[in-house]
Amino acid sequence: QVQLVESGGGLVQPGGSLRLSCAASGFTFSSYLMSWYRQVPGKERESVADIGPTGDSTRYADSVKGRFTISRDNAKNTLYLQMNSLKADDTAVYYCYRLGGFWGQGTQVTVSS
Repeated sequence: QVQLVESGGGLVQPGGSLRLSCAASGFTFSSYLMSWYRQVPGKERESVADIGPTGDSTRYADSVKGRFTISRDNAKNTLYLQMNSLKADDTAVYYCYRLGGFWGQGTQVTVSS
């Protein structure tokens, strides 16, 4: 069955960096577009970034463009999100997503001094 397991969240100061990982299993990872979403309590889940199956195409939300980088390693079945210049507004639970309604359990990112 499809499994997505995020890791790498934590507490970081404003201006700091974190790298999230999403380990995928149960499907042919290299065949699917993959996405990162985030959600703040009381708000809708929002799209952060997408990456095409081969990694040659990416798309970012305006709010993270220039600060976040989505990437993937198809040999390791792993999706990444490098987050730089973090702001308090980036505080959220971050989710890995695969088309078809498959979500990971989420990893908490807290940006605070």
